[in-house]
Amino acid sequence: MKKHITRVGLFGIGLDTYWPQFPGLKERLEGYIGVVEGRLVRPDIEVVNLGLIDTPEKAFDAGHAFRRADVDLIFLHVTTYALSSTVLPVVQRAKVPVVILNLSPEAAIDYANFNRMGDRAKMTGEWLAHCQACPVPEIANVFQRSRISFHQITGRLHDDPECWNEVDAWIDAARVAGVMFHNRLGLMGHYYNGMLDIASDTTLQCATFGGHIEIIEVEELASLRHEVTDDEITARIAHFRGQFDVQDDCPEEELARAARTSVALDRLVEIHQLGSMAYYHMGTGSVDNEETISSIILGNSLLTARGIPVAGEYEVKNAQAMKIMDSFGAGGSFSEYYAMDWNDDVVLMGHDGPGHIAIAQGRTKVRPLGVYHGKVGRGLSVEMSVRHGAVTLLSVVETGDGRLKFLVAEGESVPGPILEIGNTNSRYRFSIGARRFVNDWNAQGPAHHCAIGVGHIAHKIEKLGKLSGIETVRVC
Repeated sequence: MKKHITRVGLFGIGLDTYWPQFPGLKERLEGYIGVVEGRLVRPDIEVVNLGLIDTPEKAFDAGHAFRRADVDLIFLHVTTYALSSTVLPVVQRAKVPVVILNLSPEAAIDYANFNRMGDRAKMTGEWLAHCQACPVPEIANVFQRSRISFHQITGRLHDDPECWNEVDAWIDAARVAGVMFHNRLGLMGHYYNGMLDIASDTTLQCATFGGHIEIIEVEELASLRHEVTDDEITARIAHFRGQFDVQDDCPEEELARAARTSVALDRLVEIHQLGSMAYYHMGTGSVDNEETISSIILGNSLLTARGIPVAGEYEVKNAQAMKIMDSFGAGGSFSEYYAMDWNDDVVLMGHDGPGHIAIAQGRTKVRPLGVYHGKVGRGLSVEMSVRHGAVTLLSVVETGDGRLKFLVAEGESVPGPILEIGNTNSRYRFSIGARRFVNDWNAQGPAHHCAIGVGHIAHKIEKLGKLSGIETVRVC
């Protein structure tokens, strides 16, 4: 897929009346903006820095410039007192989310040296160089009355990791919002019969996240399987053995069947330029379709591991959740909880079908199954646990009033016995305990699937929700 370039806008604000009154002040404030730009720059981000905006006329020009540059997010750096009339036109015209940076240049004013300056004009100029907090209420008031959503970071320009971690999280959230807006989600097959909770309004998905949904026929994948050569099958089996811990009881004919489907899946993804997929199909009455669907798990696991997450059971909402988690660099394995271990106060979670092998604890095992429980066919399946340590759970919930919301929880993937049945299986511990976690999670009315990624990134998902206009509920 063509990669979306995330563009971040930056502008500082000041008041042109000050410059002739206080020589050197403007240059000093422009230096602050340069420091901020340096902290925003990174390989995958383009920074559009419009410098110091100090008149309403420049504000109108800046709004047009940001709009032409197609920025995804604007950082408004408050360098000193400025009139709200130099801010509002910028944000009104740009029409993208704005984060107010209220950053002090020092931890504190050097009061003793300040008061020894003697020249009150120079003292006022020095004061204005530390006057970042002054206009923020004015700006917030005007934004609120103009119905412009805004966010703020209050901190220090230097030596403030908490502040800059917040900046990083906003940029990451803007980047993921861009990924979702440009994503092509493939839907292949149909819903699992009777799972009313996973049914989703696909128009609502596009209206909320953007992106494109491509409807794909199972027959197309089945047809592509016939084009796969013996050499490609041999090479893919070798690839399987490199990526998975293939168990000795896996029949060669099943590995070949899975390899053929895996190669065909890669071609399907390339043809439709997919960034994610949800699938399910019974395949009954068609040998080709049943062969295809019953040999799809290994190929889908490889796709998921390389940033094209695949959700089973046609779970559209969870394909979106998995893409979000993976775009944050956290992985995002398809999961559901199925049992509780009261002795260890943990929740057992996992699923059949593909797993995110890039976030597995150790190598992912491949095991043969004589039957796919609740589904047609038999074949190879993957068995893995999510890497031990911090994890985040995300569910994209469709509410009764026709909206989407994020449901998030942070916990830990912990070691311990798992069920060795050829499925993904993990043990999760939560700060609020297993009992309360399950009750609080269920109270939000999610579908029974969720995406699980490594690391604690709830604060990033909350920011993505704010950028996308999606309510976020955090359980723990």
